[in-house]
Amino acid sequence: MTQLISTIAIAMGASWVSGINLYASVATLGLLSRFANLRLPGELEVLTSWWIIGVAIALYAVEFVADKVPYVDSTWDVIHTFIRVPAGAVLAASAFGDFDRSIQVIALLLGGGLALSSHGTKAATRAMLNASPEPVSNVVASILEDIVAVVSVICSVFLPVLLFVIVGVGLVISFLVFRRIVRFFRQVANKFRGWFAPATS
Repeated sequence: MTQLISTIAIAMGASWVSGINLYASVATLGLLSRFANLRLPGELEVLTSWWIIGVAIALYAVEFVADKVPYVDSTWDVIHTFIRVPAGAVLAASAFGDFDRSIQVIALLLGGGLALSSHGTKAATRAMLNASPEPVSNVVASILEDIVAVVSVICSVFLPVLLFVIVGVGLVISFLVFRRIVRFFRQVANKFRGWFAPATS
């Protein structure tokens, strides 16, 4: 029972945090496994590879800078709509790698949903902050997101009950800003169609 709760917490934490900062989620899990003698559940053991940890840290460094520049952060979020959500789904399914395939599919769907909710909330909130004339709020929001991401992953490993509370609060916030999230994804869809629309002569 304890192992199941631990697996659920890590799957939930990894997928939800992926919507906020995928690279921090991957790097933190990998480093925890390496230095805290943590055995990651299912197929998440692959995250202990120094190659994966190194790439995740390098990409996190890029995101750390991009995420604090107004409008650059929103562009980054638009692009990462197609990265964070699928990655969150895969991480959740991978955590249940030792379970039946049907359980893995359920985890994939729920993990993708969690990543979608946190990513949408983050992106919609950032778009709202970009309307303000000063960049300070962006920097503060980005730092807070980084802290929440790392702390949530750590809690998923050592304090699963607290992680459930954090994700629950996150889902309530997502519900409260649902309209802005829908608006953001409509904008993403429009931009995506614009990128692939045939050029008019």
